[in-house]
Amino acid sequence: MIASRLPGPPGILPGLPDAMVDLGTGAGVELIKGQWRYHDAKVVDVDFRSVGEDGNPTGPPNRTYDIVPHAEPLDFDDSDWECIPATDLDGRRGTGKVCFNWYRINVTIPQVVGNFDPTGSTVAFEVIVDDYAEVWVNGEMPRVVGQAGGTVVSGFNSPNRIILARDVRPGQRFQIAVFGINAPLSASPENYVWLRTATLAFYAAGRARAAWEATFEVLHRDPALDAILPPDAKLEKVAGDFVFTAGPLWVHAGYLLFSSPNTNTIYRWAPDGTVNVFRASSGYSGFDIGEYTQPGSNGLTLDQEGRLTICQHGNRRVIRVEPRGKATVLADQYQGKRLNSPNDLVYKSDGSLYFTDPPFGLPKTFDDPRKELPFSGVFRCHEGAVTLLTQELTGPSGLAFSPDEQYLYVGNRDAEKKVVMRYPVNSDGMLSAGEVFHDMTGASGDDAVDGIKVDQEGNLYVCGPGGVWILSPQGRVLGMIQGPERPHNLAWGDQDAQTLYMTAMTGIYRIRLNIPGVRP
Repeated sequence: MIASRLPGPPGILPGLPDAMVDLGTGAGVELIKGQWRYHDAKVVDVDFRSVGEDGNPTGPPNRTYDIVPHAEPLDFDDSDWECIPATDLDGRRGTGKVCFNWYRINVTIPQVVGNFDPTGSTVAFEVIVDDYAEVWVNGEMPRVVGQAGGTVVSGFNSPNRIILARDVRPGQRFQIAVFGINAPLSASPENYVWLRTATLAFYAAGRARAAWEATFEVLHRDPALDAILPPDAKLEKVAGDFVFTAGPLWVHAGYLLFSSPNTNTIYRWAPDGTVNVFRASSGYSGFDIGEYTQPGSNGLTLDQEGRLTICQHGNRRVIRVEPRGKATVLADQYQGKRLNSPNDLVYKSDGSLYFTDPPFGLPKTFDDPRKELPFSGVFRCHEGAVTLLTQELTGPSGLAFSPDEQYLYVGNRDAEKKVVMRYPVNSDGMLSAGEVFHDMTGASGDDAVDGIKVDQEGNLYVCGPGGVWILSPQGRVLGMIQGPERPHNLAWGDQDAQTLYMTAMTGIYRIRLNIPGVRP
C-alpha cells in the first residue's frame, strides 16, 4: 500500500529541537522532577441503556463494558501505584492479549536543559506505545471529529506527538497520563504493552510556527483603511498543497473548517498547525463521481444551536449535521425540481437560512443535462419551506447580511457582470428589489465575485478580481488585499473574531484586523 500525506504545513516543528529530555532515562526524569507510576487497567461489566429513538442512551436498560481505573483526571490519586524506573519503560506489562494499562508522570519545566534556557519555548511530548496509545494532559484530551494522532490513537506503534504548551516558563507543571492498549484488538496478539520511547522536545520561541509570512500588497488604499488594517499587518499562510479550498468556518471550539470541493472533503485546521480530515464524502457519494470536478461541499456555517450546515454540490442539497452525526436535509428542491448545486449560505437571527444555488458543482455547469432549474436562484429556507428570493443573477455565490440585517449582500460569480448586489430585507424575510452595491466588472484580474463577509461596523470584505476588496457600508473602495493566490471565500476566526481567514486556491491564509467580524 502507498501511504498518502494530508495537505497542510510542511511541518509543525521541523528540524531538530533545541533541547530534548529522554524520559526513559533516570537523568531525564530527575531533571523534570518526575516519577513514572504504573497500573494495570481492566474491562468490567456495567449497567447502561440501549440506544433510543433519539440516538441517545435512552432505551431499555442493558449491560455493557467500561475500563477501570479512570486515571485520566488531573487530580487522580496514583500514590499507591507501582513506581517504575525510567529505564524499565520497555518492560512488558499488562496481562497480555486484549489488555490495557496506565502510565502517569508529572513534568516540571526545568531552569535549564543542557545549555538551553526553556523560557518562552514550545514543548512537545512524544510517546510510542507498543501498540496503541491515548494521551491526557492535565486531565484533558480534546475530542473532535477527524482527529488523527496527537492525544488519540495515531496508528500501530506510531508516535503520539502533542504540544504540551507554547511560551513555557521554568517551574510550570504538567500531568501526563498515557493509556496503553495492546493491539490489534480484533486479533488479540501473543504479547504485552510497553513503551518504546517517551521524550520532551524543546523548540526556541519563533521556531515552533503554525504560520509562515506571505507577501501581499494593499491596492486602492483609502485613508479610512487605516482604521481597519493595522500598519504592521502581516499576511500569513497556515496551510497549503490543496487542490482548491472554499467555505471556511471558524468553529467555537477553536479551529477552522474548510471545504475542498474537488476532493470531496472537509478539512479541520487547528491553531497548532495540524490538518485532519473532518468529513470525507462531504458533498457527494454517487456512482458517477468521476464525472465531477467539484462534487464536494462548499459553503459551511453554524446555526444558532452550533450545528454545522453544509452546501453539498454533488448531492445538490443543504444539510444540517445533528449532534450525533445524523444529517437532516434542509433543502434539496424547489417546486418539485432539484436544486442546482448550493454554493454558499448564511443564517438570519430568526433561524431562517439563505443560500445561493448556481450550477457550478455540476459536471457541465450551465449545460449539464442533470440541471432541472432554468435559473440560478437565491433562496430562503424557513420552517421547512424553500422560497425563491431572486433569480436575476447568473451565478449568485457568496452572501452576507449587514450587521443590522436590513440588507443582504450577494456576489455574482460571472465574468461578464462582476457585481455585489444589495437587497433590502423585508420584515417577512423576503427581499425587495436589489441594487448594484459595487461593480467590479472593469477591474483587472480574471476572478469574478465570490465569498463575502461583513465586519461589525458594516464594512464588506469581498473576494473579487485581484484579491480581497474592502468596501465601506456605502460601497466605497477602501482598499484591496492582494496575496500570492486568488481568494475564494473568507471567515472570521480566533477568539476575538479579528482574524480574517482566506481560502485561496491551494492555500489557507490569515491576516489580523482592527475590527471584529460578524460570524455565526
